[in-house]
Amino acid sequence: MQAAGQPGPGQWVPPGAQLFPGPTAADLAAGDPLMAGEDAYSVALPEVLQAEGSWDVYRSNLSPRKLISTFPAPDEHVHTLYDNFETAVSRFPHVPALGSRKRDAKGELGPYTWITYSQAGDIRTAIGSGLLQLGVAPKAMVGLYSVNSKEWVLLDAAAHAYGMTSVPLYDTLGPDAVEYICNHAELSVVGCSVAVLPTLASCLPRCPAVKLLVVWGASAARLPELPAGAGARMVTIEQVESLGRRHPRAHVPPRPGDLATICYTSGTTGTPKGAMLSHANLIADAAGTAALLEDFQPGNRHISYLPLAHIYERNNMTMITHLGGSVGFYSGNVQELLDDVLALRPHIFVSVPRLWNRIYDRVMGAVRDGNPAARALFQRAYASKKAALEAGDLSGGRWGPLWDRLVFSKIRAKLGGEVKYLTTGASPISAEVMQFLRICFCCTVLEGYGMTETSCTISLTRPDDPTIGHVGAPLPCCEVKLVDIPEMNYTRADQPCPRGEVCVRGPTVFLGYYKDDAQTRDVIDAQGWLHTGDVGMWLPGGRLKIIDRKKNIFKLAQGEYVAPEKIENVYARSPFVLQSFVHGDSLRPQLVAVVVPDPEFLLPWARERGLPQDMPSLCRESAVVAAVAKGMAEEGRVAQLRGFEHVHAVELVPEPFTVENGLLTPTFKLKRPQAREAFQALIDSMYSRLPQGEAAAAPGAAAPQGVL
Repeated sequence: MQAAGQPGPGQWVPPGAQLFPGPTAADLAAGDPLMAGEDAYSVALPEVLQAEGSWDVYRSNLSPRKLISTFPAPDEHVHTLYDNFETAVSRFPHVPALGSRKRDAKGELGPYTWITYSQAGDIRTAIGSGLLQLGVAPKAMVGLYSVNSKEWVLLDAAAHAYGMTSVPLYDTLGPDAVEYICNHAELSVVGCSVAVLPTLASCLPRCPAVKLLVVWGASAARLPELPAGAGARMVTIEQVESLGRRHPRAHVPPRPGDLATICYTSGTTGTPKGAMLSHANLIADAAGTAALLEDFQPGNRHISYLPLAHIYERNNMTMITHLGGSVGFYSGNVQELLDDVLALRPHIFVSVPRLWNRIYDRVMGAVRDGNPAARALFQRAYASKKAALEAGDLSGGRWGPLWDRLVFSKIRAKLGGEVKYLTTGASPISAEVMQFLRICFCCTVLEGYGMTETSCTISLTRPDDPTIGHVGAPLPCCEVKLVDIPEMNYTRADQPCPRGEVCVRGPTVFLGYYKDDAQTRDVIDAQGWLHTGDVGMWLPGGRLKIIDRKKNIFKLAQGEYVAPEKIENVYARSPFVLQSFVHGDSLRPQLVAVVVPDPEFLLPWARERGLPQDMPSLCRESAVVAAVAKGMAEEGRVAQLRGFEHVHAVELVPEPFTVENGLLTPTFKLKRPQAREAFQALIDSMYSRLPQGEAAAAPGAAAPQGVL
């Protein structure tokens, strides 16, 4: 019999803590008001490490008495990625697992072709056996450098079947970052596509640990010669598979606590940090996410195009493998993604706000430019479903099914027509766009919040929750608390809602940064809490809302703290704005902004006014600068930005911020130091036009040339 106060199967206990059994019925009735009510999605618990704990720690109401670390019965034995893959192969042998498209002689993409879970398991074992035959030992570090593909997934699964650690590299990385990761992680093997082989090959003379390259996308006869000084052997993945079939080896299963992967976070400053994630970490987060899905069936299709090197898609892959889903890979060109979507007809479509914003803009633009009758019908249908959703009816109300068939089916068809789930994450999405997705795509729309260091998701909205403007409740695999930030005036005592830095604890929290104890100690405290650097607020029902960022803040001359990301997200709602970089200086009282206008909106707008039709010329037009600045000011007013949060000057640039020009990370986060350096001349110019002193801090006086 299990002793009182001892953890049960799948139950996680904080380091050095007494096991807290969770709230009783009396606790839930009499405790914190956020715990009570039918719409409570998380419950508050006392901090178990305090003698007299305040009720500040929140857990999912789905599992308040324990944090889950694996899937429910009959899959409680799944504790590693190897277990997960083996279970899927056993349970879904004939279900299509991995699909891809090939080009014909004319370069046209054909239909998706598939391998089943049984076939995937067989190929995985052959590749792993081939690696061992080539001298790769268990515990070796295996790099994965490619766009998403079945070869990426099979090599990853092979590494885990033989106790190796996979280390993904974004396919957009340049030679400096590739060289750094190869040497820092001491990769002995790197699997790569032929497309990125030249970049990798150029680094090999300076990467002595790399002894083997496994290449896909070209035959052995067409592989180029490696440069002089490269100490690596190069083979195709087909050669490795063939060798493994001739020399099969027994699996070398990992343990739950073993290192599964090192994810090098695409840091906005300095060199990348390697986040160490165990098998147990990744399984716990996938299990916590899957617990919220209600209608996913084996064979449901997922399109994989977000980079597998990022934890977001890694979590998707782990969860969908467990559920027996069919993963179709995009063709490798984001310009052809829509064609891939129409060919695959996915049931789950996972994306980021950047894409959802573009879809929103295009649909609303088409409605605005359409004939009056069609526009009136759309507006009536939209208003009807919006009213139903705001009243709490997720079905869209009495007329919802009719509007779905008559109006919104045409929009839904743009994603293949069979989508069940849309999810958004990686950065905040506006409530307006979130509502648009729920209305127009006739499916469940979820928003999540997470980070690499928590194995992906921390919180997720629930399928049955009609409210928007938050990121849901903690997953049942982690617990969350807010910590006071006095210098920013955020405290747990704030009314009507507690506020503070989001801290996370549980089996999903990473092992630390590879070869970097100092930075690990900076983010994980002695009680096992991971400090995210994000600022959150508890809404009624135990829902979490992310409101600010602690790390990317700066102080203006008058002493006010500013979070530029929040302001940039507000300005992104303007149809004029594609991207923006908000800058502040501790010696100045005002903010300024460098803005990339959206050509899809600006060019038609300019044509109507007889203005030039090329972006560089438009960015120099005073009328355009003034219009962009006015649109931004309006969005700031609607979002109720505080006076010092409004930008006071704007400069326009025609070239978008991209990974290639060094202004974005591979996950599309702005590199602020690099942006500041790139636009320093424009920043100096804007400040030279602005007044200084106390009068400069007072917003509201409009001025030409982009000065607000």
